[in-house]
Amino acid sequence: MRRGKTDSDRVLDFWFAAGMEKRWFHATPALDAEIRERFEPLWLQGAAGALDGWRDDADGALALAIVLDQFPLNMYRGQARSFATLPQAIAVTRHAVAQGLHRRLATTRVAFLYMPLMHSEDLVDQDESVRLFEAAGLVSNARFARHHRALIERFGRFPHRNAILGRPSSEAENRYLASNEAFLG
Repeated sequence: MRRGKTDSDRVLDFWFAAGMEKRWFHATPALDAEIRERFEPLWLQGAAGALDGWRDDADGALALAIVLDQFPLNMYRGQARSFATLPQAIAVTRHAVAQGLHRRLATTRVAFLYMPLMHSEDLVDQDESVRLFEAAGLVSNARFARHHRALIERFGRFPHRNAILGRPSSEAENRYLASNEAFLG
């Protein structure tokens, strides 16, 4: 008997579909709405811990990291809720790496398993992000990981999230945000 497509298969099929790569970091309101329409119920399940069983399989862990980290950034762009499941996504990444599951993923996909660490405001996670991206030979991702880590080293957080999260910005953060070097997410 042939197994049908699982929810984790559908996540990966969508995220890695032909032509999707150019949309990953250049999303549009239409893509955000499509992800919300197709995957918000799944994200809610993941947020409630109902998808934790995915963590013990390489593809499942990757799909769960995407659901908990990437999808809310699209679905809730500009809202505090976009970071609501980041701690869970980080836990998925740490678990997958500890179990060696990341070694079973294609280099073209593993970046999204590591991405929650790059999105973390914890310096230990940032250090691990840089290490993993460099070890995988993901040069472009490693460059962005080093940039993210430098922001956490400098400010202890991502200043561009302050307004979204209702945090006051320091004078140094305001100067940075008003500069040409500012990363605005």
